[in-house]
Amino acid sequence: MDKPLKTPPPYPIASVDHALRAATILQMEGGATVSQIAERLGVARSTAHRVLAMLVYRDFAVQGEDRVYRAGPVLELAAHSQSLVSRLRAAALPHLYRVVDLLDETTNLIVRTGDTARFIASVECRQALRVGSREGMVFPAHRTTAGLLLLADLTDEELDEVYALERYRDRPAERPDLARLRTELRRLRRNGFAVNKERSERGLVAVGVPVRDREGPALAGLSVSMPSVRYDPHRLQSLVAALDATAHALEKDLAAQH
Repeated sequence: MDKPLKTPPPYPIASVDHALRAATILQMEGGATVSQIAERLGVARSTAHRVLAMLVYRDFAVQGEDRVYRAGPVLELAAHSQSLVSRLRAAALPHLYRVVDLLDETTNLIVRTGDTARFIASVECRQALRVGSREGMVFPAHRTTAGLLLLADLTDEELDEVYALERYRDRPAERPDLARLRTELRRLRRNGFAVNKERSERGLVAVGVPVRDREGPALAGLSVSMPSVRYDPHRLQSLVAALDATAHALEKDLAAQH
């Protein structure tokens, strides 16, 4: 039975959160200056500098002669992965802000890596009761709205590879029931959208649609997240319509970059 995951800690430590978020930015996007990190974290330049200095000390980051910080040996990813994530995020952010303006709910862009879904961009809404930014967080793909949409894009053979038994030898309880998952993915393919009611986090509902490249495969998932007490099933059609329109606009922007 799936259990809701990732309840925020009751006593969060801001400095740790800043360091983890900064490391995630460097890992996913390939590099950033002190000023850029300060802006993204919402902190002073001096605070961002101290955070980055500690990441360098622990080999989570390196600083080049151009004064740009990049992922260090601990975090290094393939250059093409950084490039794709950075391109997706940069193209998507203006669209995410427009969705927030329209719906006044937190909006996200998510990619899949293997059996996990990673939030590469998140824009919070302005409501007092809201879902906070999930940027940089990673969840099991089958427990998230966008993760399910991206899994639905796989062939049966590709899905078998993602959830091969040998990959879960040391964590068998984390492997989903593939028969149930296939049934759910078939429904998602027909519908073209997904709804997640507290599968990834307690008290949270998310609605999402895929973002495709010009050849057709899904590159990412676009989702809107809200407290479950504010979710109204009667609004589902309008939520999906707004997300679909945004996904198509983002797809056009990405196609224009080629």
